[in-house]
Amino acid sequence: MTPERFRTIVEAYGAEPRRWPAAERVAAQAWAAAYPAESGSMLAGAASLDAWLSEDKVAAPDGALFDRILAGGLPGQAMPPVDAAPPRAAKSGQPARPTRRGSWRGRFWWPGVALAGVGVAGGYAGALAVSLSMVTTALPPGHDEPWLTTGFGNPVVDWSEE
Repeated sequence: MTPERFRTIVEAYGAEPRRWPAAERVAAQAWAAAYPAESGSMLAGAASLDAWLSEDKVAAPDGALFDRILAGGLPGQAMPPVDAAPPRAAKSGQPARPTRRGSWRGRFWWPGVALAGVGVAGGYAGALAVSLSMVTTALPPGHDEPWLTTGFGNPVVDWSEE
């Protein structure tokens, strides 16, 4: 273990040895024990960063966010009306949510149809381009080589005298 590699491990994974790569953990801990002055300064800097990062807590999303995402997710878009059907049964003490008209799955098949239509239109456009290029391309000139003539046409060599 070199000092540069130890510094790289501490900067990438933090001061906690359980986060270090398992293949290098033992060697890094041995290096830290052998050189406590150098490793202590590196670990102290990483520990303060680890503590600062661990202070950040994200609150769990509420049910309203879930409903807004399923309702459409676009800002300024009104939520669909709630059906008159009874609310779904609550599971394990959670409050029941009303059912919404339509399914979120129903909204996702239209983009698939549009994508398939674009693909089919591209195929037709490609076939049209190839066929037009074949029609407008000049045909190669006829071949006048003697070995390409037949006995039924006008042969280049006359064998009638033999």
